Amino acid sequence: MQSLYAVDAYATESGAGDPQELSEMERNGIRILAEKFQRSSDLFTLMLLYTARVAQFSETNARQRASKYLPTEADMQVNTKIAGNTFLWELLENTTFSEKVKEDKLERFIDEDWVKKIYQSLLKSEEYEQYTSVQERTPAAEKQIMQHIWRREILDNADFEEFIHDEWVGWEDDKEMVSMLMDNFFRSNKNVNFLSFISAEKREYANSLLRTTLQKDEHLMELIKPKLKNWDADRVAQIDLILLKMGVAEMLYFPTIPTKVTINEYIEIAKNYSTPQSGQFVNGVLDNLLKELMAANKIRKIERSK
Repeated sequence: MQSLYAVDAYATESGAGDPQELSEMERNGIRILAEKFQRSSDLFTLMLLYTARVAQFSETNARQRASKYLPTEADMQVNTKIAGNTFLWELLENTTFSEKVKEDKLERFIDEDWVKKIYQSLLKSEEYEQYTSVQERTPAAEKQIMQHIWRREILDNADFEEFIHDEWVGWEDDKEMVSMLMDNFFRSNKNVNFLSFISAEKREYANSLLRTTLQKDEHLMELIKPKLKNWDADRVAQIDLILLKMGVAEMLYFPTIPTKVTINEYIEIAKNYSTPQSGQFVNGVLDNLLKELMAANKIRKIERSK
């Protein structure tokens, strides 16, 4: 959707009738899509790297306090249990993670002052106190404290979010995707390949949907316009039109995707990225179009092979 939005102005100015212009639009769209995949991959890995660095900072803190000119007994007994967190080390021992960090030079985006601030906030949390009060390590507890660092100390930290927003312009568009990727990682961190952010199958699907939506633009609009009723197509939110075209393209040209899944997905995207009324609007138009297309026997779905 974001990639199509980015090339939409060019499409409006140049028109989609000229094959050379359409081809250029497709190339731009695929390039923008690839850049967005790369950005999401970088941000996902960076957030995991921040989470790891906060946990590892316990050892740095212990060394700094022990090296004071007149260290107290408390300075000499800093709890560094979290530095040996088993969930943390499963991440650090994932060679694709370290290769990704090195390959894209992600360490340069780590702000050590923020690592320290987040760690100091972590020390004050009940979750950390409970974690360090128990000597035994359990997989559930190890994961839970790392998830706490990410979810509560990083993601819910308004000041840190402002910092990331300044460093990564457009963070508000990336936040939901990164959060989803992080949640998925905490559900299952086994066999994650950080060098292959998206499978070849999913990448091909994304590229194919983008190309199809551009190539079939005129036909898709012919189907959509009659369903806008009292709406002027030129006054409908640009994102809503893009979502409608993508949704109809999926219904017509992607036989393995159930129509119910298509409609539900585009309703949610419209709610998150467009106007407050967009979810209901997109739902109504797609639902009406689906009934019409099914009556005309133009929707042909097949069961996806496993």
